[in-house]
Order: sequence, then C-alpha cells, then structure tokens
Amino acid sequence: MSLTSVSPLDGRYESQTKELSPYFSEMALMKYRVMVEVEYLIALGAEKEIKEVIRFSEKEQKNLRSLYKRFSLAHAERVKEIENTTSHDVKAVEYFIKEKFPSEFIHFALTSEDINNLAYSLMLKDGLEKVIYRAVEQILKALKNLAKANARVPLLAFTHGQPATPTTLGKEMAVFYKRLLRGLNHLKFIKLDGKLNGATGNYAAAALAYPQVDWIKFSQKFVSSLGLNPNLLTTQIEPHDCSAAVYDAIARLNNIIKDLDQDIWLYVSRGIFKLRKKAGEVGSSTMPHKVNPINFENSEGNLGVANAILRFMSDKLVVSRLQRDLTDSTVIRNQGAALGYSLLAYKNTLKGLEKLEVNKKQCEKELDEHWEVLAEAVQTVLRKVGYEKPYEKLKELTRGEKVDKKIMRAFIAGLEISNEEKNKLMKLTPAKYVGLSEKLVKLI
Repeated sequence: MSLTSVSPLDGRYESQTKELSPYFSEMALMKYRVMVEVEYLIALGAEKEIKEVIRFSEKEQKNLRSLYKRFSLAHAERVKEIENTTSHDVKAVEYFIKEKFPSEFIHFALTSEDINNLAYSLMLKDGLEKVIYRAVEQILKALKNLAKANARVPLLAFTHGQPATPTTLGKEMAVFYKRLLRGLNHLKFIKLDGKLNGATGNYAAAALAYPQVDWIKFSQKFVSSLGLNPNLLTTQIEPHDCSAAVYDAIARLNNIIKDLDQDIWLYVSRGIFKLRKKAGEVGSSTMPHKVNPINFENSEGNLGVANAILRFMSDKLVVSRLQRDLTDSTVIRNQGAALGYSLLAYKNTLKGLEKLEVNKKQCEKELDEHWEVLAEAVQTVLRKVGYEKPYEKLKELTRGEKVDKKIMRAFIAGLEISNEEKNKLMKLTPAKYVGLSEKLVKLI
C-alpha cells in the first residue's frame, strides 16, 4: 500500500482491489493494445490476397504472441518512454512492437480507435469473467446458505416501518438471492461489441490498398476471434452502446447489494443479527461497547461511488460529436475504477455476511410484542365465514394499538363463529403466521 496514493483504490484499499490490476491498469491497457496489434498482424498474414505479409509459421506466431503474453513492467516502461516523444499512446505501442518486429504492416490501415475499442472491451470482458462474477457468486453462496439455514426462523416483518405480517428470516434472504442471481445472469447475457473498420468506419485505406480483400468479412472474422460481437456499422468510434448496457447492468446489480446492505444494517440495529466480535477490534473511539456493522456501511458507500462512475460513463460514452471527440478516451479509462469500488463493496458485504449470527430470542421477543399483526389473519377468516364487517372490527381493535396475546385471544374467544375456525385462530401465534415462507426458500 502506498501512503502517498491519491486514489484509495491504490492506497488504503490496494490489497483488496489489486486482482483487477491485470485488467484495468495502465500497463494492462498497453498489454491489451499489443495483443490486438499482434493478432491483427497474424490475421493479415493469414489473408491469401495480401501477399506482401509473410505467412507466419506456428513458431513465428508463438514468438509474436509472446510480446503480449510475456508483457512486463520493463516493456510498459519502454512504451511510456516512447510515448513521451510521440505524445500518442497508441502510436507508442505500434513503435514498441516495431522495435521487436520491424514491419510496416503493424497498425496497417487502422485508426487508433480500432485498437482502443477492442482493447477496452477485452479488458472489461476479462475483468468481469475472472474477478467480478466470482465475487458476486461468493455473495450468492453466502445468501443461499443463510436462507436455507434460517428458512424456519420466524421474523416480524415491517412495511412502512411498521410491524406487519410475519415472515421468516430465510425467506427474506432468499429474496435477495433470487434478485442478485437474476441481475448477474442479465449481466452475463450482454455481449460486448468491437469494430475494426478504419478512420471513419468505411475501410477506406484498406480497400484502396487491397480492393480484392473482403474487408467486411475479414473484420467480422477478426473481431469474433477475440470473443467480441462484430459491429460493422460505426463512425470512427464504436459507439459504446453495449459497454453502456454492461455499466447499467452492473449498477443495477450494485443497487440490489446496496438494498441488502441497508436491510442487514436495520436487522442489526433491531438485534435480529449479532456481529461476531474480533479480538483487538474497536467499534468506537469513545464507546467501548460498540460492535458496528462497518462492512455493510463500507459496502454501501463504495457502491454509491461505483454507481456514480458507472452511470456517468453509461450516459457519456454513447454520445459523441459527429465521427468522434476525445472525451470518450479520458472517460472510459475509469471503468477499472468503477469495478474497483464495486469489488471493494462486494468483499465487504461478503465479510459482513460471514460475521452474522442470528439472535433467535430477539426474533421471538419482537413477535411476542406485536400480536396486532394477526389482525390480517383473523379478519381474513371472518371474511371467509361471512362475518359482518370483519376488517372494520379488527381495525377498531388494532389500528395504531399495541395488542398483546391476552387481548387478541379475548377478542377471538368472543367471536360468534364455528368452533373449528375459532380453534384455528386460538392456536395461531405471530411466530406461526408465516404462510408458505419455508416452501418459498426451497425455490432457490
């Protein structure tokens, strides 16, 4: 950790976000640019109509690919050294490759955006698949375990902040599991686009030099070979529509986790969850008794920062003046920061979930203090048997009132209904009035 870092991602939280470095650092961007340039050169060599490019043997292809597969810090420093002269980062990559393999067919008939759009999409694709998905899947696993372990634990529900029809703790966790799983699957479904079609998207230079080559087909094949969806109709830039869809999907996923963080925070404040104590850890600088839900608070804060960046990129990158302007270039560099804050949040949520202990006594205590939540059950049975104005009678008894066991049982005892229905209601308690919660947990 560097104590002089400006960004907390590279300072205070570096140890928690460093696994994203191979995909979103400046060195990583250089590496992915080298990869695209090298693979493009190899593809040119495989095109029979381009006779001026040698057909690379397997050994030669391996040597070429080693330029990005073995890309080192020393290589990155050399690219940066070249850039200090060129004042152009993509051109610096081109010159770096030419130092290792002199050929004028490196970056042949391309514009910088041909390299950049593919590099950034590949960075995002790999960062998601190798880091972000796995982090979310760990939260899903923890939620599933929490839901199944507590499928039968009755819990007082709250709507509008007021005591409401009981549920189970497991069912509430199952809801978050299902939402998060759906969000992750939606994110995985989006395929990123890529383009390789020259300065203004018309293959002009390439078609002039080699009119006999089907450049549209060549582009389509090349972009597909990288694992991206070919976008054949663009201006100078790939319009970032699919990247924006990914950013939006991540932001929605983050909001689900933020909702979970806030609910857990409230459960902790109610005493439903206790937090395992860690030796030596301090909860407050002045109040020794405190054990704070800091992981969920940390997660919530970082999700807010992440979504601010994600939403801005989503809004900004799909808008560009005419063929292009350079505002997209400086903005898209921040996709790593957005995922860094997201990853930091995911890890804190997971850490918080692993600290939780269910306080079943508090769950029982809350329920026993709120027998008024059985008003729904009683008036529903009364509706079934044709009782006159059942809702109104229960409203008069319970609205805004705290009803205990004695009051509710006395009310039920005075009802003029069949013994069968009366006995059903007399046996009912808030803890037993949880409907099909346990069965619902099994749906996950």
